[in-house]
Amino acid sequence: MSTTTTSWTVANSRRLARRERRRRLGPLGVLTHVALLVWTLLVIVPMVWTFLASVKSEDEIFGDAWSLPAALRWDNFARAWEQAHIGQYMLNSVVVVAFSTFGTMLVGSMAAYVLARYPFRGNRAIYLLFVSGLAFPVYLALTPLFFVVQNMGNVPVVGPFIGLNTHAGLVLVYIAYSMPFTVFFLSAFFRTLPTAVGEAAMVDGASHTRVFFQIMLPMARPGIVSITIFNVLGQWNQYQLPLVLLQERDKWVLTQGIADISTAAGYDQDWSALFAALTLAILPMLVVYTVFQRQIQAGLTAGAVK
Repeated sequence: MSTTTTSWTVANSRRLARRERRRRLGPLGVLTHVALLVWTLLVIVPMVWTFLASVKSEDEIFGDAWSLPAALRWDNFARAWEQAHIGQYMLNSVVVVAFSTFGTMLVGSMAAYVLARYPFRGNRAIYLLFVSGLAFPVYLALTPLFFVVQNMGNVPVVGPFIGLNTHAGLVLVYIAYSMPFTVFFLSAFFRTLPTAVGEAAMVDGASHTRVFFQIMLPMARPGIVSITIFNVLGQWNQYQLPLVLLQERDKWVLTQGIADISTAAGYDQDWSALFAALTLAILPMLVVYTVFQRQIQAGLTAGAVK
């Protein structure tokens, strides 16, 4: 009897607690939670389906979509890695994204710091010029961008290394492509940092460069980590720019390799390898975001808190 009474009391308390939470949330809060739930399902469901399809046979893929595979077919990954050259394309992507992210963060953080902390004539105009890049679709610049990179290839000595069909040329384009958002984000973050520490270091004889790299940059670590992850995700998933600038198959990045498998699948019917390749492309970014999730959230909220 006491056990039944206790269970009923606990259930009633939980029901009252849920009712109190709904009352505090109000209609807008309930709609917000519903929207987040729908968005979560829209993201997770296709991802789970892709992971399942990557270890299925083609008959199982086109059969019951949500059935579990009869056997885990890891040879799908082997075919994608070797026959479709996904391993080479992934290595190309890692190299390009590593160098482009480093260049973006180095140049972008310095530009954002100067625009945020040093008043000078034309400061606002330069800042607005950077920010205007956010409103400029990259698709409108593909044709002139192609000829610009092509002409860079005609520069003596360095031309063969930064022209078309070169990873260095794509790295430079990625850096330019990522600069507007990087400067916009970090300039707002640098404005929230206290100036007393930097001023004290300069009184002690530190140069502007030393103040930036040894004092201000470590203080801006949450924002740096956040924008770095966003740049890695954006550049890793970029397809349009490599499609225009890299036309030699051995220079392709991962997105081009997956698109090639997708095109060939219409004739070769190797859908299992396609989903395996998609899984290989998704997993690294999923791991990166999972590992640095707290740092990303801290960077996005640090400016508002300060």
